[in-house]
Amino acid sequence: MSGTTKAPEDLLKRLRQGHRFLLTSHVNPDGDAIGSELGLARILRGLGKSAVVWNRDATPSVYLPLPGSDRIHVGSEPPTGFPEMFDAAIVLECPSLDRCGHERIAEVPLINIDHHLGNQHYGAINWVDTSAPAVGELVYRLAQGLRTTLDADTATALYLTLVTDTGGFRFSNATPAAFESAAALVREGARPEQVSQWLYESQPLGAVRLLGHMLGTLEIHADGRVATAILTPEMFEAAGASAGDAEGLIDTPRSIAGVDAVGLLRRRPDGTWKVSLRSRGEIDVEKIARQHGGGGHHNAAGFAPTGDHTADGLRAQVAEELAAALVPALD
Repeated sequence: MSGTTKAPEDLLKRLRQGHRFLLTSHVNPDGDAIGSELGLARILRGLGKSAVVWNRDATPSVYLPLPGSDRIHVGSEPPTGFPEMFDAAIVLECPSLDRCGHERIAEVPLINIDHHLGNQHYGAINWVDTSAPAVGELVYRLAQGLRTTLDADTATALYLTLVTDTGGFRFSNATPAAFESAAALVREGARPEQVSQWLYESQPLGAVRLLGHMLGTLEIHADGRVATAILTPEMFEAAGASAGDAEGLIDTPRSIAGVDAVGLLRRRPDGTWKVSLRSRGEIDVEKIARQHGGGGHHNAAGFAPTGDHTADGLRAQVAEELAAALVPALD
């Protein structure tokens, strides 16, 4: 058994006894969110259950090839039969309930499965393991607890969660559990070469053009150890890119030699901002995000700043806070 904990018995019992489940994850879903949802939906359906995936935001284009992505219910309106027809809603990878973006989700009994620091334990059942490299790894442990076998498509979806959340097994959360689960999933039929093609060799043209626009805003701070960049609605329009095409763009500034922390500032169409933070090693960006009402992981976090901000002012603030978090601290 990989990981540090087995799936709790109350969770396993609830899934065995229930018949119709609603699955969701956070706004602007990433690979761990999509792969975990689709993987768990397939596991539940294999047990004779009904499983409906409901996301507020559209699936990023890079994850559309995943089997079952076309069945995801997208938007603010709940799926047919909500809430009466659902025994429970399984909320994946959301440290707080508002992260899923569904105002009415609490009308259904909640099951909370997560690996983020600072999870608020908002569910009737909570399974939070901050040592897990991805929520998809928790879903795999859940399948083991349910004593169900995985087909190749399910194993591939869960393998993708590990690849995306560990940065291709390059980040500090590439733990023994991550590699052990990846190996087990490949034995179950996961297709690493297919996942690599989806993630690294199938970029939409709009995403590549958007990267060019973003790099035009790149600035280096703190003696070369901090990088910041900006995305605006105008850049998306000029690139012919969709919202999901920004997935993974922050990895390019982080790849620069000497850069230990990155802030990507994204202005949304309504004028508000979203800040994504990445770091290496001991540099804790989750603490920065939490101070602004956000959250995430030690080396990957984000927040939505309140109030009015200019691009230059917000960039200066983010760069200053990242520089202050550097280890060892700058003189």
